[in-house]
Amino acid sequence: MDIRKTAVWVEETHTEIGRAISPPTRKAVAVAVIANPFAGAYVEDLTPLMDIGAELGALLGKKCVDALGITPDQAQSYGKAAMVGENGELEHAAALLHPSLGAPLREQVDKGAALVPSAKKMGGPGQVLDVPLGHKDAAYVRSHFDAVEVRLNDAPRANEILVAVAVTDSGRPLPRVGGLTHDDAVGSDGLR
Repeated sequence: MDIRKTAVWVEETHTEIGRAISPPTRKAVAVAVIANPFAGAYVEDLTPLMDIGAELGALLGKKCVDALGITPDQAQSYGKAAMVGENGELEHAAALLHPSLGAPLREQVDKGAALVPSAKKMGGPGQVLDVPLGHKDAAYVRSHFDAVEVRLNDAPRANEILVAVAVTDSGRPLPRVGGLTHDDAVGSDGLR
């Protein structure tokens, strides 16, 4: 894996529509900008990108948990996304995100019974990438349906891929659309 740069940040919401949020809701995002080994050419076997995905799941997941200053079991939701530069293809993002990134990410957040929400797109430097979020153990926890934006002014370049992982320690601020709550989630089937 050839990493050009990484970045990590935490978004905290302290008030929403004039109401205090206590404790604040927090989302951490970690990104890696990597060289795309298959830029500019069709390659049938994408296994090297799948292997890189596994490395990134562990690396970026840990960076998020560390940035939040929480223990892995305190993580509540997660998501992943990738933006491929112009000389790549969407399947390169899929190879990074789907077969192998999830298991190492789940190790960093203690369990993770639910599918990791994901997004992929083509793009260029400075373009916004939305990282979808969902409860890590129970997909039906509506208060955790969310997203967070990431953007780097110089990535991805034509032969790069920007890969992002997000982890939260809470759901949306002031959730009130009903459904299963975080405290009531069992997390055995990934749904409830």
